[in-house]
Amino acid sequence: MINPESGEIKLTNPLDFEMAENHELSVRATDGSPPLTTTQTFTVEISDINENAPVFNQSLYTMYVHENNVPTVFVGAVRAVDADVGPNAKVTYFLAPAQPTEQPPCSCISVNSENGHVFVLRPLDYEQVRQIEVLVIASDGGSPPLRSNVTVRLVVVDENDNAPKVLYPAQDSTPPSSELVPVSAEAGYLITKVVAVDADSGQNSWLSYHLLRATDPGLFVVGAQSGEVRLKRPVTERDAVKQKLVVLVRDNGRPPLSATAALSALLLSDFSDVHLPHSNLAMEDESNSLTTYLILSLTFVSLLFLASLTAFITHKTCKRKELKDGQVFYGAGNLQSDLADAATAGTLPHGYCYEISLTTGSGNSEFKFLKPILPISTGRDFLSHH
Repeated sequence: MINPESGEIKLTNPLDFEMAENHELSVRATDGSPPLTTTQTFTVEISDINENAPVFNQSLYTMYVHENNVPTVFVGAVRAVDADVGPNAKVTYFLAPAQPTEQPPCSCISVNSENGHVFVLRPLDYEQVRQIEVLVIASDGGSPPLRSNVTVRLVVVDENDNAPKVLYPAQDSTPPSSELVPVSAEAGYLITKVVAVDADSGQNSWLSYHLLRATDPGLFVVGAQSGEVRLKRPVTERDAVKQKLVVLVRDNGRPPLSATAALSALLLSDFSDVHLPHSNLAMEDESNSLTTYLILSLTFVSLLFLASLTAFITHKTCKRKELKDGQVFYGAGNLQSDLADAATAGTLPHGYCYEISLTTGSGNSEFKFLKPILPISTGRDFLSHH
């Protein structure tokens, strides 16, 4: 309004910069009689003040991330707008603790201060943390700044990264415990129950049980959902006393993960003899190991004997060949210095000739006696003696 006497212009209602940034006023002045008038137009500029806090477009943000995620993965964005203009409308984002404590914000989540993009900085494990809540604060650039906040809920989605774990029967015992089954048991007799758990959730933790192998697969059946091991038919005399089974436990993940449970059953007519099969089982295992060592030892000794025999035969063959190829001297004319005349020594009644056989490359000699060499007496010798 304008004062007609003084010309002062006053506001009748508050001005809102967000409604109109300026206003145009036309002022007309009138004098006496006859009246003369003049008109003047004014523009009133309205300056903005920081009166509006940032406003988020959602009251709660829910974001999802798969466990074992890659670092710095983008999971979503928050957005806030400020009705002011200029620096008063510039919004920046940062994290605050979900609860007003002295603890710093979660170090695994980060928010971009300029655009509100939310990132997960490190891999998360569903089995350790399934949900994280943080507060994201939006602050404008006014002086003093105005702020608002919103809760961001990060949900970790389970992945099938855990194989089933068998709780019963215990798989760390050696040898595994044996279940006792009377030979009079009928079909459907409950032998034992395999118990397993999976650390995953949802369909990833749904377990099924299957008979993988057995000494007599037609004798047993395993409940797919319960894990109960039962007799499929009555026990007969032809069935072995010791029965070994392996049960496969598989989850419902994609791809599925599995574990195995090994167990054994003893078919007994009298449970008072339970100690006998256990002793037999231990002796059987020891016997199997001893048999293996005996076979290996026998094989080694046989090979060693064959090698020694071959070397001996080869040595004898080579020695005979060398003897055959040796030099032999016969006759008194050929003996020369090698001929020993025993008659000259005066110790033997007759002179003997020896055969000397020398082998090539050997210092060994073989001597053979030949017939005695009789001296030829002449008439002169006879007369001299007589």
